[in-house]
Amino acid sequence: MVVIWHCCLRNALSTAANAAQTRRRSPDTNRELSMSQSVHVRAFRDLVGDGGIVDDPERIATYTSDQRQLFTGATFAVLKPATTQQVADIVRLATHHGIGIVPQGGNTSYCGGATPDASGRQIIVSLERIDRIRELDPVSMSISVDAGVILKHVQDAAAAAGLLLPLSLGAEGSCRIGGNIGTNAGGLSVVRYGMTRDLLLGIEAVLADGTVVSDMRKLRKNNTGYDVKQCFVGSEGTLGIVTGAVLRLAPLPTRRATAWLKLANGAPLAALLALVRRESSDLLTTFEFMAARSIALASEAMTDPPSLRAGPAGAVLVELASSSRHLDLDELMEAILAEAIESGWIEDALLAQSGSQRTAMWRLRETIPEGEKRRNGSVKHDISVPLSSIQHFLDQAGSQVRSYDADLKLSVYGHVGDGNLHYNVLVPPDVDRLEFTKRIEGSLSLQLYDTAAALGGTFSAEHGVGRFKKHLLERYGDPGRIAAMRRIKTAFDPADIMNAGAVVCPLGEKSGR
Repeated sequence: MVVIWHCCLRNALSTAANAAQTRRRSPDTNRELSMSQSVHVRAFRDLVGDGGIVDDPERIATYTSDQRQLFTGATFAVLKPATTQQVADIVRLATHHGIGIVPQGGNTSYCGGATPDASGRQIIVSLERIDRIRELDPVSMSISVDAGVILKHVQDAAAAAGLLLPLSLGAEGSCRIGGNIGTNAGGLSVVRYGMTRDLLLGIEAVLADGTVVSDMRKLRKNNTGYDVKQCFVGSEGTLGIVTGAVLRLAPLPTRRATAWLKLANGAPLAALLALVRRESSDLLTTFEFMAARSIALASEAMTDPPSLRAGPAGAVLVELASSSRHLDLDELMEAILAEAIESGWIEDALLAQSGSQRTAMWRLRETIPEGEKRRNGSVKHDISVPLSSIQHFLDQAGSQVRSYDADLKLSVYGHVGDGNLHYNVLVPPDVDRLEFTKRIEGSLSLQLYDTAAALGGTFSAEHGVGRFKKHLLERYGDPGRIAAMRRIKTAFDPADIMNAGAVVCPLGEKSGR
């Protein structure tokens, strides 16, 4: 017997309710589900071959937990198609049988956006085998790739041709291009080059009925109606499965000036950023803020940490970059730093004199998440506020944390060059991480998000919405915008097959966390 799984039931039940229903099923119902799953596994195996399906429970387990191990879902199979046509065939078959689909790239989402729910009624479609670099065009300065290519591999291919893929983030060694598009990934160079959305020239994607959208053009200008590719940016697999992309490249920097700034008390971050941008003629690629505790955590996690310290107000890592042979960036940086010191904004600065010194600065910055993890983890807040309001947020949020619990410790860092702060509450030692996270997210987190919203900011700068932040979108999102999103979801995926339970409900469905 083949059981038809209705999407409305799947989306209406919460994760907890799904788990409870699974426990309450009668032996006969469980046998029916097992029989139907076996039928589906055989059908999917016929489409992708033995190498394209994982149905062993132990191997499946590596795909069903989110990056932060906050939630583990369930699935009866992980499909690993090797071509766009196989993806289309999978989608048609799944849609025919009412089986939900969760697209998955590198499974690095911080919001559970690539994790199936607990019902066991969704399959995972992993893009790890769709990983070719299709074409690199140095004249058009573009690169065409499969969606399953690891970000670092695209960066390396571009660099080998003397070009730069500006997208750079901590997970670049494991995240994949399709996931970067699905979450509109940001990272370290947004202040100059923009988010993933700004780098996307063309796209290939499979819709919920198996239709392939093929728009892999390298054009900078293409004013021919709706910009359909942008619908998939930030959609987290809820509108279709991205299988290919054309990305904009830039000249590869051949010169860099990198400096570590020790911030003085009361240093105005927004004014300091404005000074660097103005005086460098927008050669600024990075402006990373780090609080003293974040730096200490990173140092503790390193075997040979550099002797870099924070000032009274923290530290900033600044980098200028250019491909021109005629610019002396060190001289330019020295002039900017002298002006900042004269203004009383920074106490001291170290300008990297070698590649090893630059690497040490970056290694310290990039080890902060690992430092948090080693200390029992953190409750992460991916805050974005207007640049002019960053200091206001830091002041008010700090007061809120102290009022909530004066013993709580913070790790605050982020890409303040684009208004993004990672405002993380450290989990106390010997405290259950999951229970602490649940408590903070149900209380203090909402206060912090209220503050960000009041300043014109948001609860998600670059991590997306996924499953974990869906209730926050309902709480803070503009009702008209959410209504438009639901209409788009319904138009692209009327049966709610694609990553149901993530980001937004279709029309006619009730929202729930």
